[in-house]
Amino acid sequence: MATASHGEVQDEIKPVAESSDSEEGSEEGSDDSDEYDIEPQLRYDRISNDLQSILSKDCASCLAVDSKFLALGTHWGSIYILDFLGNKIPGKTYQTHTCTVNQISLDKNGDFVASCSDDGKVKIQGLYSDVDDQSVTFDRPVKSVALDPEYYKASNRKFVTGDDRLILNERSLFSRHKMTVLHQGEGTVRTIKWHGDFIAWSNNVAVQMYDMSTRCRITSISKDHNFRPDLHPCNLHWKDDRTLLVGWANAVKECTVKDRKEQDVRDLPRRYAEIVTMFSTTDSMVCGIASMDDKMVLLTYVKPEIQPGQDESKVPANRPNLRVVKPFMNYFEDISNDALSIRNYTTYRCNDYHLGYKCSVEREDNQLYIVSPRDIVVARPRDMDDHVAWLIEHEEFEEALKETVDHEKELKKHTFQEVGLKFIEYLLECKRYEDAAKLCVKVCKKNKALWEAQAYEFMKKGELKPLAPFIPREDPILTPAIYEMILNQFLQTDQLTFLQLVKEWPHAIYNVQTIIKAVLDKMDNDRSNKPLLQALAELHSYKKEFDKALAIYVRLKHKDVFLLINKYSLFENVSDKIVQLMEFDEENAVKMLMDNIDKIPIDKVVRQLEKSPKYLYVYLHKLSLVDNQYILPYAGNMVKLYAEFDPPKLLPFLKSSVPYPLDMALEEVGTRQFRREQVFLLGRMGNVKQALQLITDELGDVDHAIEFCKENNDQELWDDLIQHSLDKPNFIRGLLNNIGTHVDPTQLIDKIRTGMEIPGLRDSLVKILQDYNLQISLREGCKKILVADSFGLMGRLIKTQKKAISLETSHVCQMCQERILVTEIRHASDIVVFFCSHAVHEMCLPNGMETCPICTTQRRGPGSGAMFGK
Repeated sequence: MATASHGEVQDEIKPVAESSDSEEGSEEGSDDSDEYDIEPQLRYDRISNDLQSILSKDCASCLAVDSKFLALGTHWGSIYILDFLGNKIPGKTYQTHTCTVNQISLDKNGDFVASCSDDGKVKIQGLYSDVDDQSVTFDRPVKSVALDPEYYKASNRKFVTGDDRLILNERSLFSRHKMTVLHQGEGTVRTIKWHGDFIAWSNNVAVQMYDMSTRCRITSISKDHNFRPDLHPCNLHWKDDRTLLVGWANAVKECTVKDRKEQDVRDLPRRYAEIVTMFSTTDSMVCGIASMDDKMVLLTYVKPEIQPGQDESKVPANRPNLRVVKPFMNYFEDISNDALSIRNYTTYRCNDYHLGYKCSVEREDNQLYIVSPRDIVVARPRDMDDHVAWLIEHEEFEEALKETVDHEKELKKHTFQEVGLKFIEYLLECKRYEDAAKLCVKVCKKNKALWEAQAYEFMKKGELKPLAPFIPREDPILTPAIYEMILNQFLQTDQLTFLQLVKEWPHAIYNVQTIIKAVLDKMDNDRSNKPLLQALAELHSYKKEFDKALAIYVRLKHKDVFLLINKYSLFENVSDKIVQLMEFDEENAVKMLMDNIDKIPIDKVVRQLEKSPKYLYVYLHKLSLVDNQYILPYAGNMVKLYAEFDPPKLLPFLKSSVPYPLDMALEEVGTRQFRREQVFLLGRMGNVKQALQLITDELGDVDHAIEFCKENNDQELWDDLIQHSLDKPNFIRGLLNNIGTHVDPTQLIDKIRTGMEIPGLRDSLVKILQDYNLQISLREGCKKILVADSFGLMGRLIKTQKKAISLETSHVCQMCQERILVTEIRHASDIVVFFCSHAVHEMCLPNGMETCPICTTQRRGPGSGAMFGK
């Protein structure tokens, strides 16, 4: 059957959490406030739409649930077929009875609806065809009815009714109506449940069970209480094909049908029922019972407390409770306990409530229907959407976000984005702005509209600063106003971070001129604010106003000026500001000039630095380290600059290969009395004697003098040194110690004046003798080695020359080109073989020739063509 789904949706109702307790009760004085933090097991929705208008004029008396529809019976005797949203299904409303509908029963396929009433009528209505409709009238009120689950396909059309008897009704031969009394004598039969082969019913005394397969009653379960059955009716529910749940007043039982063992020969039914679970709900009266997996669902009602002398009918009733319990023998554990806000609940009693459920155990969902005269509420296990909604309601946003990720496919109402936005809103309300900003990255992702909306939310709180590190700067790029708002907030409160953002953010994402204007306005009261000046320089550079940017950087003497120059190739702009750049950062300025020689010519730099010799020296010295060719035109200047600013480097420069004016250099070092440099230049100019005299007279450095003489290797210079040293004992000793390998020491010893006292003379003479003996030893050793090598080589030569040289038949005479070796003696002749392996006929060799004519012609080395033998 197709169901309608129009009108307003079901209204969700919030249960009132109650303290969980078991049969033993809860500890007195316990605080129940924490129970409100326990997530309920079920979700409750009030059915409205057409049902609301029906119950505004009539009252619900019973309800049957099918997988496709709801069948509602009312006190005015009507039966309404509704969809699950409470809408009437067109053409499926029946005015069957004249008074209250006591019970409705459906077959397993949902094709037939049976109803009974106090008017004595039992009506079986075909929902799809009225061919098989039945109507049976009894002479007494019928309190209960149950269709055979297979009624839709059985030919005998069985059903049972209950008044003061339990009657089986069926169609017999020739379609005659047959009634069979199955049980009687225990009062009114108020509830019947038929499932499979078993019929269960309750009367005033007990719950009975009948086996249709064997046509016998198999068990009787006593009432075990004294409550009136009309005020506290029994509730039955088939959990499966063989398990019956019984809830009657405050007693709950679970019975399982079992087969007897075959060896039992007593005349007993083949099957029997065994109670596997039973417990009492104490003061709570059971109004309905159902199963949920391995748990039970109980609709309970707690009687209000009545003071002595008080009229019970005027005491407001309590809310009904829907409890999910874990059953055990003699006790139970509450899983959840929800007090329901049923309309007009204060006027209802236990027998006004019913629990509707699907009869078939094949039903996949676990929807339960709490029925009251003016209201019907559906309860279903909470799904993941309900779980997420509960987490959001209790501000457990982190867990809710995790659930949206882990169970994305299960969720129909909630998304990660939706929950994330609520979480951000919550964090903003809690003033956790940094956490909210971090969450925006996960929630907004690449959604431009979401990012902009959240930015405005942060702006309303006046807290754009925490959002700055996370705001996207590409993919997506937001409206420029967003970035300008953030920059302006930092401009007003944190200039250092403002500067950092100006440097880091792409300037294309905001209006640079707008920010420049804001900075200038801010600087009206503080013209020397360095962070703002630096930011202003960056902003001017973004607009390609490089002159303004450079002017600010130079004014600030900030190192970022070099980054700006290199980034935008502003070498032409700074070519006239080299001195200023050198003044505040000499190292970076020189590095920039060195790296860009092709853009800032050397001569242009030199001209600017001529008035600042120190900077000129630094620049030219760095150039010389790269390539001496760069400083060739400025070699003369380099001499003066080294002499002034770095004298230790002057002599290495003078000794280098760079050409410079010798006269100018000599004059410069002479003026500054740099004697060693003067000696070097005099020697380079050829005035060695003057240089030597300068060493001996001015420097007094005998080692330098000796080294100088060694470098020039001039005998006259040695004679001059000896002559200059005769009146200087230290010089004489130095010469005796060092000139032995260059000059005959006797020349010096013979010229020493008699009686002159020379410190260390004995040691010097001993050293001379030792050096002489060492030379003699070296010569003798070399001679021995030479003689030994000569003998060795001579022996090898003789051994080699004694070796035979082989000739083959293929060899020819090098003179006549005939074969050397012949087989006929008459053609044989003498042969001459040379050490070079060439062979000739003796008669072909010119007279008196003892060397190889071939090798002689080719002019090979000595001995290469010597005769070996004949």
